[in-house]
Amino acid sequence: MAKKSKKYAAALKQVDADKKYSVNDAVALVKKVDFAKFDATVEVAYNLSVDPKQADQQIRGAVVLPNGTGKTQKVIVFAQGPQAEAAKAAGADIVGAEDLVQKIQDGWLDFDVAVATPPMMAQVGRLGRVLGPKGLMPNPKTGTVTMDVTKAVNDIKAGQVAYRVDKAGIVHAPIGKVSFDDAKLVENFTTMQETIAKARPASTKGTYIKSLTVTSTFGPGVKVDIASF
Repeated sequence: MAKKSKKYAAALKQVDADKKYSVNDAVALVKKVDFAKFDATVEVAYNLSVDPKQADQQIRGAVVLPNGTGKTQKVIVFAQGPQAEAAKAAGADIVGAEDLVQKIQDGWLDFDVAVATPPMMAQVGRLGRVLGPKGLMPNPKTGTVTMDVTKAVNDIKAGQVAYRVDKAGIVHAPIGKVSFDDAKLVENFTTMQETIAKARPASTKGTYIKSLTVTSTFGPGVKVDIASF
């Protein structure tokens, strides 16, 4: 732990905590100060002036990043008939119905994203207590409850990111890996920025995005000047 602390302290010294960096400079700095021994994830955090307790201010959705996330998502699909065949053809890792529901009830959770057709939600709903807390429950707002399973699987495999505001009014989302070119990270970041901006609730007054930070898995946060987009 001490060794990690020294590396973090060294990285922290290179970041001006009082400065808001342009998106280009922020991305470059995050990559520069990253010290992980693996290809770390680059993540953004939006502090929003919303009240998640209000139904119309629950920011939630999904966006396909133009350059992907750098991670291959394992996708399961709850479907039957033609939709099940379509899901398999689209590259879903596992497709099932009652058998898949039972498998998860028995404790299996080796997947990243779950997709379901509307007719299957009566059965999938039984998994709410298991999948809900882990953020794995299919939801129409993120495009994971749909009859168009082909599009859903393709989007997820192409780099779709689901985002959701937490109780503190913060949205966390990955935008790629440290190994990505700066330009690709900036393009992904810009796409996420446009998505969050468009999601602003009509009832929100004043400054919507209070602060924006970008960081790598273990690295220090770097403040971003929203105007630089």
